[in-house]
Amino acid sequence: MAKEVARRPEVESLRAADADRHDIAERLKAALDEGRLSLGEYDERVRDAYAARTYAELLVLVADLPRPGLSAAEVNARRAAEARRAARRLPMALMVLWTIWGALGAVNLVVWALVTATVETAIHPWPVWLLVPGAALAVTTVGVQTIRNQRRRR
Repeated sequence: MAKEVARRPEVESLRAADADRHDIAERLKAALDEGRLSLGEYDERVRDAYAARTYAELLVLVADLPRPGLSAAEVNARRAAEARRAARRLPMALMVLWTIWGALGAVNLVVWALVTATVETAIHPWPVWLLVPGAALAVTTVGVQTIRNQRRRR
């Protein structure tokens, strides 16, 4: 079971191989070494692991154990990092607006550069005018993120 078996009824009803039983026994040994299981629990679970016939019987033995090597502090740190990432993530509507603004800006810059390169007279840099809606979008983004952060703190 080096690869985690998906939790689907049809997979769990499949018969387990000796290598799968051995992998579960190794995970149980790691849990014992980390102090997550008592010696009695370890003996009982290893006995059940080698007696298991299906993946479902094996998965039950490690369902309440984290991956080997993960401490509670690491699990909490990962959860906190995920929460911070979610807080920084922009709402979909703002992501769409920024994408549209960026695409329009790129097209305008390319057209302006081509016109400037092919015409002998000076051309006004009209893409500068895209900074106005860009600034409005930036202010809106900051406002939305501020409101979201205030709601999370409550």
